[in-house]
Amino acid sequence: MTIADRTSGKPEGSLADRAYEAIRADILDGVFQPDQPMRLEALKDRYGYSFSPIREALTRLAADRLVTQTSLRGFRVSRISLEEMWDILRTRVLVESEAFRLAIRNGDDAWEARVVAAFHSLSKCADPGAASPPERRVFEERHFAFHRALLDGSNSPTLLHLSDLLFVQSERYRRASLRTDLSRRSVVEEHEALKDAALSRNEAEAAALLCEHYTTTGHFIEAVMASRPTLVDADG
Repeated sequence: MTIADRTSGKPEGSLADRAYEAIRADILDGVFQPDQPMRLEALKDRYGYSFSPIREALTRLAADRLVTQTSLRGFRVSRISLEEMWDILRTRVLVESEAFRLAIRNGDDAWEARVVAAFHSLSKCADPGAASPPERRVFEERHFAFHRALLDGSNSPTLLHLSDLLFVQSERYRRASLRTDLSRRSVVEEHEALKDAALSRNEAEAAALLCEHYTTTGHFIEAVMASRPTLVDADG
């Protein structure tokens, strides 16, 4: 049964939403390789949707910078490069550090409770490097929820929107690094330190820990990409 079979009768807009979510998940999980053509006929067969919702989904993914579109070559999965990866992470530090500071400054007791609950859920997940695909999906959902919880007390819709967009762009790099045995990180300890900084209302420590967390991630991804040079944009 295709995804479309399970969503028949849905309005066209919701079909495009579902196509977008399905294709995005496959790009982030490495099902499609960098620079791989995204041919409408093949995607129609894979997902069971008609051309219209698939084309709309690809257009949205182009806006997310996960695919590229040209008049002559159609849609392709965006290339990856070390330069782009570090640019995304540096920008995440800038955007999310400010949002984190604002959340610590403005967040109420309910915000603290959401952070604690999100961390508790994340800490119950299996090691993402050794998890099965279903377990990994649960981890990814809870990982995003925790990072979002840290920031959502900022009361800044613009910063939250930017952080969500940058999170997705960085996921292509981070998820690929989980499928290697180059190293194991203490994921729980790193996120617990962020949680504790939030609860202690220490803005400077929180920003420093967030920067360290993303920098450590960047160095690990860089090592992974060095071990898989065929995935890296030769021009980058």
